[in-house]
Amino acid sequence: MRHLKSSGNNAVRMDDYRQLLNSISALIHEGRESVVRQVNAALVATYWLTGRRIVEFEQKGRNRARYGEALLKHLSGDLKHKLGKGWGEAHLRAIRQFYLTYKGIEKRYTVCSELAKAPALGDVIRSFSLSWSHYRQLMRLDDSVKRRFYENECLRSHWSARQLDREIQAALFERTALSKRKDLVLKKANEHPIIVRPEDEIKDSYVLEFLNLKDEYSELDLEDALIHHLERFLLELGAGFTFVSRQKRFNLDGDEYRMDLVLYHIPLNCYVILDLKIGRFTHAYAGQMNLYLNWAKDHLMPQAESDPIGVVLCANKSSACVKYATGGMSNKIFVSKYQLKLPKPDDLKRELQRGRDLFMQHQIRQRTEEGNKA
Repeated sequence: MRHLKSSGNNAVRMDDYRQLLNSISALIHEGRESVVRQVNAALVATYWLTGRRIVEFEQKGRNRARYGEALLKHLSGDLKHKLGKGWGEAHLRAIRQFYLTYKGIEKRYTVCSELAKAPALGDVIRSFSLSWSHYRQLMRLDDSVKRRFYENECLRSHWSARQLDREIQAALFERTALSKRKDLVLKKANEHPIIVRPEDEIKDSYVLEFLNLKDEYSELDLEDALIHHLERFLLELGAGFTFVSRQKRFNLDGDEYRMDLVLYHIPLNCYVILDLKIGRFTHAYAGQMNLYLNWAKDHLMPQAESDPIGVVLCANKSSACVKYATGGMSNKIFVSKYQLKLPKPDDLKRELQRGRDLFMQHQIRQRTEEGNKA
C-alpha cells in the first residue's frame, strides 16, 4: 500500500490523497461554472433591460426609424466615453433586437402591475438560462419554432455556443422534423459535444467588455490592428490596389453583415474582399465569404468588369491560414490569371504573424508605461 510522505509519524494513504485532490478539483470546477452562469445571466438580463429602455425611448420619437438610428449613434458615442469601447452601434442594435425578439418574457410579470412596468434585474435574470453568445445566434433565426427548438436543446443537452452554431449549420432542426426517428437524430447530434472550459467562457470578449476587464488583449483590438496592418501592406505593394472601405456593413433580411476590408485591384478590374477571423479556418467561413462575394457583385458601386475575389485570413495563436475564393470563377481561371497578380498566401501569412507581433509589442510597451506611471 503506497503512502504519502509526511514529516510526522502518520502517513497518508495515496488513495485517500487522490480522493481529496479529486474532490477539491471538482469543487473548484463547480465554483467556476457557477461564476460563469451568474455572470452570463447578469449580462443577458442587463442587455434585455437596456434593449427595453432603448425601444421605449424610441417610441416617443415621431419618425421612429430615422430617429432610432440617430439615437443609437449618439448613445453609442456617449456610452463608449463613459463605459469603454465595447458599446458600438452594432452592439446596441443587437441589444435592441434581443429585447424585441424576447419581448414575450414580460408576460411573466403580470402578477404585479408595478413589476410589469419596471422589472428588476434580479427578476429578469431568472428568465434567461443561456449566454449572450447563444442568444446572438438564436436571434438570427426568424422562425420562432426553430428558435425555440434550438433553445430547448441547448438547455437539455448543455450545448456550448460553438455546438449550437455547429448544429444550426448542420440543419438539425430540419433533419429532425423530416426524420421518423427523431430521438436517434438528436442522440447522434450529441455524440461528439464541443466542450468549452469555464475559464475559456469567462474570457469571452462579450463578458470581458461587459465587466470592463481585459485579458491579454481584446480580440476586437487585435482584429482592428491586423486589418489596419494588412491594409497598409497591400497598398504599399504597388500591385494596383486602391482602398474602398473598412468595416463595410450591409443588411440582408434584417441580419447585419460586415466585410473587414474592401479594396479594388485596378489591373484585374475587380473588388478584393478581406475577411479576418481569430481562430482556425472552417467551412462556415468559406460560406460566409461566398455570401459577401455574391452581395458585392450586385451592390458594390461602381460595377466592376470582373467578379470579386475573397480572401479569408485566419490568425489563431499557433498559426496563420489564407484561403482565396472567387465569385463564380473556376479554379483553373483563378490559378492561371488571378493568383499571379495577387500576393502569395505565404506572404500574407507572414504579414499576419508580423502584424500580431507588432500588436503584442505595442501592448507590452503600453503596459510598461502604465506601470511606470502608477
